[in-house]
Order: sequence, then structure tokens, then C-alpha cells
Amino acid sequence: MKLETAFSMDTSSIKYGPGVTREIGWDMEEQGSHRVMVVTDANLTESEAVAVTLESLCKHGIDAILFDRASVEPTDISFKEAIKFAEDGNFDGFVAVGGGSSMDTAKAANLYATYPAEFMTYVNLPIGKGEPIPGALKPLVAVPTTAGTGSETTGVAIFDFLEMNVKTGIAHRALRPVKGIVDPNNTRTLPKMIAACTGLDQLTHALEAMTALPYNQRPAPEHPKMRPAYQGSNPISNIWASRAIEMISRHLVGVVEDSSDDEARGEILLAATYAGIGFGNSGVHLAHGMSYPVSGMVHDYVPEGYPPEHPLVPHGMAVVLNAPAVFRFTAPANPEQHLYAAKLMGKDISSVSPDDAGEVLSTAIIEIMRKVEMPNGLSAVGYDPDDVDKLVEGTLPQHRVTKLSPRPASAEDLKQLFLDSMELW
Repeated sequence: MKLETAFSMDTSSIKYGPGVTREIGWDMEEQGSHRVMVVTDANLTESEAVAVTLESLCKHGIDAILFDRASVEPTDISFKEAIKFAEDGNFDGFVAVGGGSSMDTAKAANLYATYPAEFMTYVNLPIGKGEPIPGALKPLVAVPTTAGTGSETTGVAIFDFLEMNVKTGIAHRALRPVKGIVDPNNTRTLPKMIAACTGLDQLTHALEAMTALPYNQRPAPEHPKMRPAYQGSNPISNIWASRAIEMISRHLVGVVEDSSDDEARGEILLAATYAGIGFGNSGVHLAHGMSYPVSGMVHDYVPEGYPPEHPLVPHGMAVVLNAPAVFRFTAPANPEQHLYAAKLMGKDISSVSPDDAGEVLSTAIIEIMRKVEMPNGLSAVGYDPDDVDKLVEGTLPQHRVTKLSPRPASAEDLKQLFLDSMELW
């Protein structure tokens, strides 16, 4: 097998600063857009972020049509609704205002309105056909209102595939927004649990990016166009991920406890973008792969601060509940990198044996989880050992991410990881 010898560095243009949302009309004008689909969710319809966005677009003479039906956890059904809206609207640009769900919905709407196809055409293998996107999409500018997903920098759109009761997605460089508008003013009113979940999502993004299978240990693509967006850990991604780990570890607890700290909130929002650039090029691995069935198979758990209408295990929560067990498992593949990650989180590793790398990193993660009041493992969100076989079944198709684990995980390995994640302390 011929191994990969190259990696690329791709990201969106980023504009950062308090109040920069007011400039989005000019940004879309610069892209040549005249009629724009603004994608958000119903909880944000009356928000300042949406109001400022619409006002700025209008000021620059852009016809802005609001679509506020993005699902908090998108499904193939909610994606298709947005796609139909985009197809009917004849838009020449897209703006997403919200968390990762709104941004991912806008990516899907842009894709299928630009290159119409049967829905499963672009969905990741083995669930979908995994066909590459034929060319460039219409300009999409993303305005994050949560500090977590980093979706403003990535070419990935995640959704629940209801038929299989599992999360999957679409991944291609063409999906990346042309610009991310990173405005700390848009995260002022974030509820504590949402701030905690999105912050821990960005932490695991960065940790998985740093510890993923190195790019030069992956099979070489048959053609450069087949080089995946998630390429494996590499020297450039590691720089962005490592800085994100430091910033999140230093500021997340304070931001969750006190959202009025403008400086810390800005640092966390910027860290989400850093982590997004890191994992958007290297990828994530087992913690994310295992999270998809945890979110997709939720029983009746409803977290504080989230819409009460439907049971929900938020994405960031689903990821981090698996993370301690995952890093204990993957550490033997690269103890030095895991120890370095623990050091970035503030741990003294000067006298730590490489054999203990996984335990030290997992302990650091659990300490933050407890401080921001995460549930104590999968059992606390409604799962028990009887669910494990189904959780494993939902993880196995997630090849796009699980194949990036630095240590291969069999079905039996995954079963034990889920069991180890039932209770964390």
C-alpha cells in the first residue's frame, strides 16, 4: 500500500472582533451577491445577531430572505426542507447565523441548490454514495453564535439520518464558508449548559485533531482530487489545535460561570475557530465517531438550557462523555502526543510515565467536565449497558472519522469503550 506524502491547509477567511456582524452586508456585496438566503433556527429569529445581519444586508441593497427552520440537531428531513427552500428561492449567496446546526444546514442547502442530485449522492460512505462535489458553490458567510463547532471554518455538514437512527454527514472542501464572521457580541446571552457543551466540543475537536492518525500513515489517494478534507494530524493543524487547547482550558470554566467577561468570551470564541482550522484539516476520530449514535439514539433526556420540545443529547455533550475512555484507549499509539495535550491543559507531566499518558489526559478532561457540571457519563443521559450493542452498531459506519483513530478499534473495543463511558467519576 502506498502511503500519503502530502497534506494541504484549507480554511475560510476569518473576520474577528466585537460588532463585525454589522459588516456582513458589505461582505456579501463584495461576493457579488444580490439575493441571499439567511439560515438560522427558530430560537434565534428574534435575536440581536439575526436582526443586525438582516439590517446590514438590507443597508447594502441585498434582498435577504430568512429561513428560520434549521433544526437544533439537523436531520435528513430538515436538510431537505432547507434544500427545497434554496432551490425555490434562486439565491446567489447564503448567510448562516447560529451554531453548527444552522451553518451545516446552510452548507447542505447551498450544495444541493447548486448541484441538484438525489440526496444520498454526496453523503459520506458507507451510508451514502460519497461522490465528490463537482465544483465551487455559491458564497456562504457564517456567523457563529456559539463558541464550539468551528463550522465556520470546515467543509463538513453533519445530520441525523433517521432511517438508520445514526448521524452521518457530507464532507468536502467546497462546503467551506468563504468567510466566518466571529463576533463575541453574538455569544453574550448563551445559556450556561450550551456554553459548556459547545466549549467541550471545541476542546475535543482540538484534542482529537492532535492525536489523530498522522497524515503520512494514511493510504495515498488515487488522484489529488480524492484527498479527503480530514487528512490526519499534520504539523500545521497541530499548531492551531494546540493553541486552542490552551485557550479553552484557561477560559472555559470562567465563561460558563460568568458570561459577562468579554475578554474571556472572546478568547473562547476565537479558540473555537482555531480548533475548527485544526480539525477541519486533520480530522477527529473515536470520540466523535462514538458520539453520533449517542445523539441519534437519545431516549428521553432533555438538558437544561436547550429547547424542551424534544429529547436531546447535545453534540458537544455526546462527544465529551466518551472522550476520557477514548484517550485512555488511544494513548498507547502515541503517548508523547497525549502527554503534550495534557500539558497544554495545565497538567504537570514532568514525572509522568508514558504508560500513564491516557490516564493523565482523561483526568484533565474530567476535571473540566465536573467544573462545568456535565452529566456523569452515558448513564446520566439515559443509557445503560443494554444499549451498548446498538451504540456500537451506530458507530461502525462512521468510517470518515473512526479510520483516523491512531489505534484501530474493533467492535469489541468499541463495546468496552461505551461501557467505560457509562460512569466517569
